[in-house]
Amino acid sequence: MRSILILNPKGGCGKTTIATNLSAHYALRGHSVVLVDFDPQGSSMDWLAVRPEDRPPIRGIAGWERPVRIPKGTDYAILDAPAGIHGRSLSNLLRRVQTVVIPVLPSPIDLRAVEHFQAELMHLGGVLRKKVKITTIANRVRENSHTREILEDYLRSLKLPEGRKLPFSTYLRNSYIYLKAAERGLGICELAPSLTVHELELWKPLIRWLNSRWSLPA
Repeated sequence: MRSILILNPKGGCGKTTIATNLSAHYALRGHSVVLVDFDPQGSSMDWLAVRPEDRPPIRGIAGWERPVRIPKGTDYAILDAPAGIHGRSLSNLLRRVQTVVIPVLPSPIDLRAVEHFQAELMHLGGVLRKKVKITTIANRVRENSHTREILEDYLRSLKLPEGRKLPFSTYLRNSYIYLKAAERGLGICELAPSLTVHELELWKPLIRWLNSRWSLPA
């Protein structure tokens, strides 16, 4: 089973958008997908509640309510982390997964939050070296903006505790199409190709990385 955590202790960075779209992507390809929502706000569960019955099924688990047990036969477990997670709770969540995706917004506040988070990750070196692989993505950026370049350069400079560079996968645009899909309980991959062709191209580097051996613990 593949287990992928969408993580950033700062709220409002688009974790649920990434989690729901990844879930839809893998479900559309015939995989058995479980979406675990650890955030008491329940945004991922709200998305599933309006998902049409004729779309590929995705099972939802409200992880903030009870201990999480992933059903047997699950191909992909996508975990939507809560905001404000730190310390032992963060360490325990990292131990559950193989792969972590960290979305970061192009703002000074978000960059400072990532700096603090990177410092916390430095204290979890043993967990990271043996249990999990991490990548970052620049989220909700303006395609040709200077802030996008600053954010990408910063994310490419981040390092893990042992000195390795933290992989940077891609950037995603601040597009209305995500809201349009979310309102209907869909991923953008389930909308008309004429509406989503550019956005889906931006997802490809992340999907390739997730499907590669580089995203899995050795």
